[in-house]
Amino acid sequence: MSVLLRVEDEPPAARLDSFRYALDSTIAPYDLQVEAEGPLRDTSIHAGRVGPVGVTRVVGPGRFECRRTPTLIRRSDPELLKIDVQLRGGTAYAQGGREVALAPGDFTLVDLSRPSRVRNAGAGQEVVAVVFAHDALPLRHDELARLTAVRVPGREGLGAPIVALARHLARRLGDRGATDGTRLAGALMDLLTVAFAERLDRVGAVSPATRRRALTTSVQSFIDRQLADPRLSPRTIAAAHHISPRLLCRLFEEQGTSVARWIRERRLERCRRDLVDPALRDLPVSSIAFGWGFADAAHFSRVFRQAYGHPPAEYRRLAHSCASGQGSCAG
Repeated sequence: MSVLLRVEDEPPAARLDSFRYALDSTIAPYDLQVEAEGPLRDTSIHAGRVGPVGVTRVVGPGRFECRRTPTLIRRSDPELLKIDVQLRGGTAYAQGGREVALAPGDFTLVDLSRPSRVRNAGAGQEVVAVVFAHDALPLRHDELARLTAVRVPGREGLGAPIVALARHLARRLGDRGATDGTRLAGALMDLLTVAFAERLDRVGAVSPATRRRALTTSVQSFIDRQLADPRLSPRTIAAAHHISPRLLCRLFEEQGTSVARWIRERRLERCRRDLVDPALRDLPVSSIAFGWGFADAAHFSRVFRQAYGHPPAEYRRLAHSCASGQGSCAG
C-alpha cells in the first residue's frame, strides 16, 4: 500500500502542516522551516513500504530546511537509517560535523537517531528516501558515524546499481501488481552493505553470500544500463567488474540462465515496450532494434517472434489496434 499527497490539493492554509505531517509520518519527525508556502503548490510526497524498507519520493518543494533535533529524537527514535538519492536539483546534508552537497545521481546516508540537518536549495527538487532499520546494516555505531553525510556518486562502482534500484523502488510505489518488491529491497540492502563495507575497508567482514548477491545485482544493473551498446558481451561485462568470464557465467547459471540469454531477453523486452508506445509508433522497427543493441534486423525479427508469437511489426499493429479497440490484442 502507498500514500500519495499532492500539496496543491490541500487548502492553502493547511499546505505547510500537511507537508510537515507527511514527512513526519513517512520518514521521521523534523523541525521544518519553509521559506515561503507558495512553492508548496507544486509539491508531492509518494510513500509506501516495499518489503523491509520504507520508500518516500519527494518532488518539487522550494527552499526549506529541516532539522532532526535532540528534542525530537528523545520524543521519537525509531532507530532507523535512510539513504537520500538526489534525482533532480540539489540538497545539502549535515551530520556528525560534516556537510555534503548532493547533485543529481548522488546519494548519502543519514542516521535518524542522531541530530542532522537537510537544506533544500530551491524549486525543481526530486529526492527518493529509502528508510530501513539500523540492524539491516551489519555495522557498528562508530562505523556508521563515519559514513553519514558523505557523498556517494551514483555513476560509478556500486553507487550506480544502488541509485538505479532506489529509482526502481520509487516507480513501483502504488503498483499493486508488483510481486518482486521484497527481492528488490533485499538486493538494495546487499549492495549498501558491501558498498559501505568497502568504504570502511571491511569487505572481509561481509558474508560471502551477501557479496555474491551484491555482485550479481551489480552485474545485472550494469547490463541494463549498457543494453543499447551492440558491443556488450560477457568479456566486457566481466572486465568492468574485475572478475573472470568464468565467474560471470557461474553467476548467471545460478539464476538458471546464461549471460547471452539474459542480455537478449532484456533487449527484447525494451524493444517490445517501445513497439507498443504510441509516442514511438512512427519509428521504424529496425531503428528500435538497433537502438537496443541488435545488430541484425532479420535476427531481431526471428528472436522477437520466438519470444512473443508475432513478428515485431505485426505485434506493434495488434497492440495499437487493441489500444484503440479496433482489433484483437497481442499476447
